[in-house]
Amino acid sequence: QVHLVESGGDLVQPGGSLRLSCVASGRITDIRAMNWYRQPPGRLRELVAASTAHGVTDYVDSVKGRFTVSRDNAKKTAFLQMNNLKPEDTGVYYCHFNVQTELNSGYSLFWGQGTQVTVSS
Repeated sequence: QVHLVESGGDLVQPGGSLRLSCVASGRITDIRAMNWYRQPPGRLRELVAASTAHGVTDYVDSVKGRFTVSRDNAKKTAFLQMNNLKPEDTGVYYCHFNVQTELNSGYSLFWGQGTQVTVSS
């Protein structure tokens, strides 16, 4: 089984910064996409930042220039650096990986449990 564990969520004032981490564990042989989603209160989950194994990244328009996704493939870890945070960035942030395991050659999608980010003065 594969487990994803996020960390780094916190209460921060507008204009502040946070760095989220997501570590994967299990019998993993490869990870393709390492993506970050968020779910604001009362709203649907949305894709915030995406990264491929080859280093290609993409962002939702509302976070471009403020958020940066990165990854350490050897450590099976993804990061989301969030700067100049705004109240509308508040929500539960989830990592979402596309993972291959020792059990089969195909890839499966896994979610982390989520970490709360609250931006408020």
